[in-house]
Amino acid sequence: MITTLTAAEIAAKLRSKEVSAPEVTKAFLDRISTEDAKYGAFLAVDSERAMAQAEDAQKRIEDGTAEPLTGVPVALKDNISTEGIETTCASKILKGYIPPYDATVTAKLKAAGAIIIGKANLDEFAMGSSNENSAYKLAHNPWDLKRTPGGSSGGSTVAVTAELAPLALGSDTGGSIRLPASFCGVVGFKPTYGRCSRYGLVAFASSLDQIGPLARTVEDAALLSNAITGHCNLDSTSLPHGPISLDGLKGGSLKGMRLAFPVEMYGDGTDPEVRKATEKALDDLRSEGAIIEEISIPTIPLGVTTYYIIAPAEASSNLGRFDGVRYGPRSQGQGHIDVVAKTRAEGFGHEVKARIMIGTYALSAGYYDAFYLRAQQVRAAMTQQFNEAFEKYDFVISPTAPVTAFELGALSQDPMQMKLLDYCTIPANMGGFPAISIQAGFAHGLPVGIQLMGPHMGDERVLQAAFAAERVLETQRKRPPIS
Repeated sequence: MITTLTAAEIAAKLRSKEVSAPEVTKAFLDRISTEDAKYGAFLAVDSERAMAQAEDAQKRIEDGTAEPLTGVPVALKDNISTEGIETTCASKILKGYIPPYDATVTAKLKAAGAIIIGKANLDEFAMGSSNENSAYKLAHNPWDLKRTPGGSSGGSTVAVTAELAPLALGSDTGGSIRLPASFCGVVGFKPTYGRCSRYGLVAFASSLDQIGPLARTVEDAALLSNAITGHCNLDSTSLPHGPISLDGLKGGSLKGMRLAFPVEMYGDGTDPEVRKATEKALDDLRSEGAIIEEISIPTIPLGVTTYYIIAPAEASSNLGRFDGVRYGPRSQGQGHIDVVAKTRAEGFGHEVKARIMIGTYALSAGYYDAFYLRAQQVRAAMTQQFNEAFEKYDFVISPTAPVTAFELGALSQDPMQMKLLDYCTIPANMGGFPAISIQAGFAHGLPVGIQLMGPHMGDERVLQAAFAAERVLETQRKRPPIS
């Protein structure tokens, strides 16, 4: 079946003309229509537009102007702007909003001939770690439908895991690509901050947000990374560098590679079975010649607290634009202030309101120095400590998440435990480092991810190392029990 193939395999069959782009697109659209009701991966699917793009892609294949992803379907997280297709951020406050423009990544994918197959579910405004904060529906982990797929890019991850799309884009502010990748046993990659344009990504925390790929294999993630990265004049934080290169992706070796394992990455909440699976993966990498040494990075335990000051502070500013005047539905009220207050009260969900309030408090007079400024100082110290580690080691390695996928609703009354899910992933966002999660093994019958983090602009090397590690761990051969 076409839907069981990786993106690279689909691309090869398209180039050899064993299948056509319309056939590929229709196969995935048919699977979405019959299977997504149980997964909740998509918030919007525009079949007519997707098939039109497929016809155009097929013409490019036939006239010899195809690019590597021409004719390959891609799902986009629903906080990425798509001209003519509703973009809601899984929030009631943006219901009915249709962007008049494409995000840079959307435009790049269209230029490459990829097929935008639909908009994927997420935690509202990307705020959450379980996809339970979506205003519209739950997303379900294909390994066990009673469990969370992780968040906030849960829908994108489910789409790839359940073979509803070969590729997907997510956004990662504190682990929102890598955490669900770990929970669902796929590959999730967060590029260096600024390597991928944020223009057209609905902002959560602007100094932390980064768009990146979700895929079944490292090769697929690299293909998508190559298509979406590169300098963008529309994003003031975009780095003056070209796209992530595919050169040398498959030529790496683990022999002699120096990996640092911070002892602090095993936090108090680390599941012993996750630790056991991680240690087994580390031993497998050592058997191939990797040198893995324990080090100490003392600021890691401060990451979650620091993140939950900086990210809400930036969110409180970024979400001020959603007032019922410029976007989405508007509530009735007496005068402007009353209209805005009622619109935001009715339109935002609980988690979004809570983060706006926390962020506004942290930025308020008398508390700015005690909270936001101090958090930025910790962030700077953490970045410096990781940079010092990268002077001695090629990469930092760790578990991606302290636990495996939990049952939906299990942490609904324990917000602190929910926030600790990002314990291992937050440092990469704090420092803007590239980081990737690949499947490392299993615990309790569920996937366990292992994370590789590299220095700034080390994206190609991170992907190369992950490709080599993936071959050793043979994780891509293990798929969930989907129909």
